Amino acid sequence: MSAVSLHEAVWDALSHVQDPEIHKPITELGMVESVEVDDAGQANVSVLLTISGCPMQNTIEHDVHAALQQVEGLTGLELNFGVMSDEQRDELKTKLRGGVRERVIPFAQDGNLTQVLLIASGKGGVGKSSVTVNLASALAAQGKKVGILDADIYGHSVPPMLGIADADVTGIDDMIIPVSAGENLSAISIGMLKQSRDQVIAWRGPILDRAIQQFLADVYWGDLDFLLVDLPPGTGDVAMSLGAKLPNAEVIVVTTPQQAAAEVAERAGTMASMVDQKVLGVVENMAYLDAECPHCGQTHRVDLFGSGGGARVAEALTLRLGYDVPLLAEVPIDARMSSSGDAGVPLVQADAERPAAAALTGLAERLASRKRGLAGRKLTLHVG
Repeated sequence: MSAVSLHEAVWDALSHVQDPEIHKPITELGMVESVEVDDAGQANVSVLLTISGCPMQNTIEHDVHAALQQVEGLTGLELNFGVMSDEQRDELKTKLRGGVRERVIPFAQDGNLTQVLLIASGKGGVGKSSVTVNLASALAAQGKKVGILDADIYGHSVPPMLGIADADVTGIDDMIIPVSAGENLSAISIGMLKQSRDQVIAWRGPILDRAIQQFLADVYWGDLDFLLVDLPPGTGDVAMSLGAKLPNAEVIVVTTPQQAAAEVAERAGTMASMVDQKVLGVVENMAYLDAECPHCGQTHRVDLFGSGGGARVAEALTLRLGYDVPLLAEVPIDARMSSSGDAGVPLVQADAERPAAAALTGLAERLASRKRGLAGRKLTLHVG
C-alpha cells in the first residue's frame, strides 16, 4: 500500500477512536493535530489533549494503538501528545455547543428533543434521590442516553449512590464534562466539585440560581434522550429557577403512603403548574412491605406507613391541574435499595429481580417507549 493510501487508512482508523469523556471521535474534535506516514509504513501521529495532565491520556493512547494495529501495511507508530491552545479549546467548545459561541441551555432550545424529568418531593426522606438514580439507571439499561443533574445543592446524594463520589471532574476551561457512571449514564453534582466531601454548601438564592445555570449551560451533556434532575425537597428557589430555565420539563412527584407526606407532595406538583410545567405523574415510594408470615409461611403485603398516599396525590393533582395525573408506580420497601445505594450500585443493577427494582424498571420501560418529538412542546415565536 502506498504512503498516501496508508495515510488515508490511518485517518479512517483514528476516526473510530472516541474521546472517553466527550464520546465523540478525536478526529471530529480536532484532537488529531497531524498524521505522517513514510514510504516504509512508519506512522507519526500527534494528538492534542484538551487540557494539560488530562486523566484520560492513557485511555486515548491505548485506543489509538488498538485502532492503528488494525491498519494493514502499517509497520510502526510513533504517538506524540500535546495540549490544545486557548484558540483550539475555544473552537472545540463552540463545536460542542453546536456552533453557538455564547452559553445557552441546550434543553431550552426549540429543536432539542431531550426529555427532561424533574424528580420532586414535598419533603425530604421519601427516597426521591433513590428513585432518581434507579430510574436513570433503568433507562440507561434500555439503551437510552441519560444524564443526571443533582440539583439538590444542600443535600447532594447522587454521587455516592452511583459510586462516583470521589471521581475527578474534567473541565475544558469553563466547560465541564459530566462524570460517567456506566454505559449510557453520566452525572454532575456540586458534590463532585467540592474540595472535600465534608465541605458544607451554604448558598442563598442568587448563587443557587447561578449554580443551576452553570450546570445546565456549562456542562457538555451531549445528545441525551433523558435528563433527570434531582430537585431539593419542597418548593424553594431551585424549583422556581428551573421553571424558567426548563419550560418543557415534566415533573414526577415522589411521595410515601402517609397522609402528611401526601399533603406536602401535592404542593410540589402545584408548584410545577405555577411555573407552567406539566406533572407527568406520581411515584409512591416505600409503598408497602412484602413480609413472610411466621404463622403460615406465606408472603403478605404489610402497609407499614398506611396506604393510598400516592393515589390521593394523583387524584388531588388531577382535580387541581385539570388533566390526568396518574400514579406511575408503587415501589415497595426494600432494605437492598439503601444498601445498594450505599455500595454505589443502584438496585436495578445490583438485583433487577427485586420487586422495588422491577417497579422502577417497569416505569423506565414505559418512559423509554415514548417517542422523541416536538409535539406538545412550547416553541419560541420569532417575529420579524
